[in-house]
Amino acid sequence: MVASDTKECTMAFRNQKLDLGRMLETLVNNLDGVVLRCRMDEHWTVLFISCGCQRLTGYAAEDLVGNTRISYEKLTHPEDRECVRQKILAAAQTDGYYRLEYRIRRADGEIRWVHERGRVVVAEDGENVLEAFVEDISDQVDARNSLALAEMRYRSIFENSSDGIFQTTAEGCYLDANPALAAIYGYASPAELVAGLKDIGSQLYVDPAQRGRFKRVMAERGTVQDFESEIRRRDGEVIWITENAHSVFGPDATFLYYEGTVRDITERKRYQQQLEFHANHDQLTGLPNRNLLNDRLLQAIHYAHRNSYFSVVAFIDLDNFKFINDSMGHRAGDVLLIEIAKRLQSCLRETDTVARYGGDEFVLILNDYYQVSQIVGVLERVLEEIGRPVTVLGQELYVTCSIGISQYPTDGEDPQSLLQHADAAMYLAKERGKNNFQFYTNRLNALATQRVKLESSLRRALDNREIQVYFQPKVDQAGTCVGVEALARWHSKEFGWVAPSQFIGIAEDSALIEPLTEYILRQACRKIAGLVEKGGEIGVAVNLSARAFHQKDLGRMIARVLAETRLPAHLLELEITESAMVGDIEKCIATLHELKAIGLRIAIDDFGTGYSSLSYLQRFPIDTLKIDRSFVSNMRLDPKDSPIAQAIVSLGQSLQLTVVAEGVETAEQFSALKSLGCEAFQGFLFAKPMPVEQFEDYFLAQQV
Repeated sequence: MVASDTKECTMAFRNQKLDLGRMLETLVNNLDGVVLRCRMDEHWTVLFISCGCQRLTGYAAEDLVGNTRISYEKLTHPEDRECVRQKILAAAQTDGYYRLEYRIRRADGEIRWVHERGRVVVAEDGENVLEAFVEDISDQVDARNSLALAEMRYRSIFENSSDGIFQTTAEGCYLDANPALAAIYGYASPAELVAGLKDIGSQLYVDPAQRGRFKRVMAERGTVQDFESEIRRRDGEVIWITENAHSVFGPDATFLYYEGTVRDITERKRYQQQLEFHANHDQLTGLPNRNLLNDRLLQAIHYAHRNSYFSVVAFIDLDNFKFINDSMGHRAGDVLLIEIAKRLQSCLRETDTVARYGGDEFVLILNDYYQVSQIVGVLERVLEEIGRPVTVLGQELYVTCSIGISQYPTDGEDPQSLLQHADAAMYLAKERGKNNFQFYTNRLNALATQRVKLESSLRRALDNREIQVYFQPKVDQAGTCVGVEALARWHSKEFGWVAPSQFIGIAEDSALIEPLTEYILRQACRKIAGLVEKGGEIGVAVNLSARAFHQKDLGRMIARVLAETRLPAHLLELEITESAMVGDIEKCIATLHELKAIGLRIAIDDFGTGYSSLSYLQRFPIDTLKIDRSFVSNMRLDPKDSPIAQAIVSLGQSLQLTVVAEGVETAEQFSALKSLGCEAFQGFLFAKPMPVEQFEDYFLAQQV
């Protein structure tokens, strides 16, 4: 306070005619603490101390003044005396103000905590003295110590708990974690975990949607209990955890954070999975047993009903297994069953099921089939695989099987009916000489028999060169022939004309597609090479099925055919469907580059009906896109009504590819496609597929 302020204050007191001395004495003596003045000597000799001294120390004021009975130095706890002195001396070197907490020993021996705040001042005689106020803070210190102890206990539990403990924001960031949680998640310390995990949903949970489920349960109930999840540790290992957590709110009911515990239950889950596996799988082969078979059948029935497909149940019984088991022993029988199980699995897709029904009986569930020929192809592969020799305990054995087939919904609408009918058909296969399959219905048996006959006839047709090559022209916007597609046609002596959709499918299922593709390729290249020699250069396109595209040494086979027929590589174009690209994309791209290295052209056939990603399309080394006929047939006169065709043409143009429309049958379709910018066309409007000799006349006539 400046001098003028002090003077004004003094004048105000005088004007009020108050007895300042009496007022100060009353005030000092009524304080909950003591006011004291002492020398800065070795005893802290008290010069003045207020009446509160008795309440605070248990000594009367006269006991302390002048060290009559005890000095303030002795009153101070021995362990605190030096610290008190040093802090006051340090304050004397600056502005003189200080604050202290220390202990005193009362007259009754009780230890109390006091807080002292004061200042070193110069007395009237020029000596430095202390003027201070001292109050009892024992209750505050006890409360503070209790709080610190509670915090220490909590921190000890937090740090040493074997369960992970966490606090997270609603947005999915960690606020705090204990060492156990860091260890569970694969982090060296809680600090690394908090710094590294910034989005629990995407970084931690294997299923990112799990975080949303956690929050929904928390919003509905305020807590989650036994919340089990698969999580990905820092090193990528996937483990199982269970969480218990609750929401924490502030005094104003504002949400603060989620708090809870985590326990690693990977071993428990694995044990449960093992129990479930043993309960649902055959211990010898590892295949699904009857329990799981029934569940899979129910799923197959529901799926087939929902998607208008049919599901097939194939009941398989090994022929003469009892003889092998009895003559060579159960060990040999077990080895044989394990090998048979592996072979059956190799014949099926991931969506199908093979189960061990008991003894030497197996059941197949075939899903998503809509043609009898597809089923027959699978069953023929099964017969072929089972029939291959198998070495058991050093002895080569030949085993066959009999198969009975039932179909949902025609042969039954529940698992029990389907199994019973397939079993009955299996006994029919036994009666008809074993090593064959029989359908439950006569109609399907007849179709299957026809399919087998067609396959045998197709094999002979390839051997006898009965398959013919037809050419269908491709024209430009002016209607001029600019290319040709080679197509396979088959006129059987036994069946007459067989539709390509029928015999190509059989070729795919029976591994005849590779020799058929090579045959068509060689014949087409030879015919076009002959036209080149006559001065008419034109490119030829040959279709590659998915199986042919993935065959081993495809590039070598094509290079060999080109060399034998002397056709320039740039005149050959391979048409590959989008569906052939499904699977190992990198391997597909490598195969395409291998083919391009030969010098030929590559087209994507039936574009828009497959599953290839546009992100991969720009990586494919292709030259041509063919618009599928389904989009062309739906076109109207107005190009705006053809958004898919327009999009494909635009895409092809942006990638600098030739766009070909197939299935053009009307002038209106032709006009609309031209207006979209399509460059080449193929369809009955221009020419139907024709024998090679007829095409030669057609093409040479255009050259005149």
